[in-house]
Amino acid sequence: MVTMQIDILTLFPDTIRAGLGESILGRAQKNDIIRIEPHQIRDYTLNRQKQVDDAPYGGGQGMIMQAQPLYDCWRDVCRQAGERVHTIYMSPAGKPFTQAEANRLQRDYSRLILVCGHYEGVDERFIEACVDEELSLGDFVLTGGELAAMAIADAVCRLVPGVLSDVSCFQDESHYSGLLEYPQYSRPLVWEGRGVPEVLVSGNHGKIARWRRKEALRRTRDRRPDMLERFPLTGEDRELLRELEDEE
Repeated sequence: MVTMQIDILTLFPDTIRAGLGESILGRAQKNDIIRIEPHQIRDYTLNRQKQVDDAPYGGGQGMIMQAQPLYDCWRDVCRQAGERVHTIYMSPAGKPFTQAEANRLQRDYSRLILVCGHYEGVDERFIEACVDEELSLGDFVLTGGELAAMAIADAVCRLVPGVLSDVSCFQDESHYSGLLEYPQYSRPLVWEGRGVPEVLVSGNHGKIARWRRKEALRRTRDRRPDMLERFPLTGEDRELLRELEDEE
């Protein structure tokens, strides 16, 4: 039974299928756990040229995606769903997308529409009428919304129960808990003269867990002190941070 569906309004549906139809998400779709469905906006134009853009009122560079084909595509998805679907526009002017946002979207919704803009943006009237929130991957601009939509779809869908083999697959990862993830190692035991920390091959799971927590704190402190400032430290965390200071 599909527990999360994401509909992506795009000019390049093949890009979406290629990017999200393989590996873990592809397998989850084949197993009917999630569904990611791209919709070609050009199919909803009213002219023979399949034109979806026009010059902006007031002049300026570039073209603007028109409201009509976007709206008709959006309305058709909502009609198929039997209700208005929570709609997100990929925009550099949107709220920054974080792991917390991915958690919220997976928790609060079973179906989402992601809108991929192009050119110089989309007609503001479509945003006013149909968009519930705008999200941004960061302080930079892409040529289109497809990469952002695929990143958000991936981040949300991997949290759906059954997509990954176990919840620990993402609960220990960077950002999920509020800390960056500890370093990871695999075979061989020695590679290019570099060994694996002895504690990881000790078999002492208590010491391993403590080492991993300490290294997560170290990495977060060194690379993202802003995250550590917001993180609710436990008494053990503070002890580990003191140990790090003493070691230096």
